[in-house]
Amino acid sequence: MDVFIARQPVFDRHKRLFAYELLYRSGMGNAFPGNVDPDEATHTVLAHILFNIGLEAITGNRRALINFPENHLLQGTPHQLPTSSCIIEILETIEPSEEILAVCRELRDKGYILALDDFDFNPVLERFIPLVQIVKVDFQLIDQEHLTECMERMRKYPGVSWLAEKIESHKEFALAESLGFSYFQGYFFNKPEIIKKRKIDTSKLVLLNLLAEVSRAEINLGKIEQLLAPDVSLAYKLLRYINSVYYSLINKVTTIRYALIYLGEQGTRQFVSLAVASELAEGKPTELMRLSMVRAELCRLLAGSAKDGHEPSQLFLLGLFSLLDAMLDMPMSEVTSKLPLTREVKDALNRGEGPFAPYLRVTTAYEKGDFSRCVDTLRILGITSETMINSYFRAVVWADLIDLGL
Repeated sequence: MDVFIARQPVFDRHKRLFAYELLYRSGMGNAFPGNVDPDEATHTVLAHILFNIGLEAITGNRRALINFPENHLLQGTPHQLPTSSCIIEILETIEPSEEILAVCRELRDKGYILALDDFDFNPVLERFIPLVQIVKVDFQLIDQEHLTECMERMRKYPGVSWLAEKIESHKEFALAESLGFSYFQGYFFNKPEIIKKRKIDTSKLVLLNLLAEVSRAEINLGKIEQLLAPDVSLAYKLLRYINSVYYSLINKVTTIRYALIYLGEQGTRQFVSLAVASELAEGKPTELMRLSMVRAELCRLLAGSAKDGHEPSQLFLLGLFSLLDAMLDMPMSEVTSKLPLTREVKDALNRGEGPFAPYLRVTTAYEKGDFSRCVDTLRILGITSETMINSYFRAVVWADLIDLGL
């Protein structure tokens, strides 16, 4: 049975990563059944997490928000998970019976953080609030005036932190923060904040020239060294990269030349692409760069599994640069006009068209937990669900191991 698991970031007020919510489905097979039993799904996913993958491999040692159906709470399933790394989500469909409230009290007393999911300010569900530390609210479900009134009323619970779900723009983030929310979930962080006409500054144009150099059919490592050496930030990133856990070298590499020789042409192309994207994303939430890295490696791995013969390194660039508009707060078409990218990559980034577009579609569908759309697109690519799932976890682990000083 295929077990689809993705992670969605949760941020604090400073747009720093606080935790990941685990999005999951099990038993999808060749189609997406709308009536998957939640108890069976939770059991399958937890077993997969605990015994096959490992929680730290999915979350990179961050906390994980995991929702539990009523039966699993009553059966004590959350006790299988460590208190230090798990947040237990109580689904909004669970009635606050005395038995359930006693379970919540026991979990809280044992050190678990509890979160109430999709709270709609229903007085019945309010009985949970004294027992939980986090309350999640669907920001798209309640109109602003009513939400303002409700949040004012909730001030009587000073020990609770409020999490706004489905925050999809920077404007919504600012509004939610003003209403008293402490945590934020949604894809606002990977949207461009286009306030005024911007230009790419001179220092970033130098980075693009470096990218152009490694995009040649044959690259000159000596020329790359000359371009890298004067840039202290890039040189530092290169040495962190080559000495990261991912490579696990016995002896530390201390010179740019040796690092480039060790990496070779393909490795140098990959490093420069990552480093350039990292520099362009400076000042943005670090999760933006991390997500770019996951997308890049996932697209590369999928290209290697597909039978269409596309060059995996080009798909790596597609995933890596898929968030450039958010990094630079500029329209994607304007950014790509200055980049030495192939037509296939530009068509996919600018218009979601061309032979590379399905790779980006399947990647973004998976990360959002839209597994039905993901499966449909996998069929187009001729890639199995199992390959997709394994590739996703490999990409997540790779992105968490690579050290660019994020």
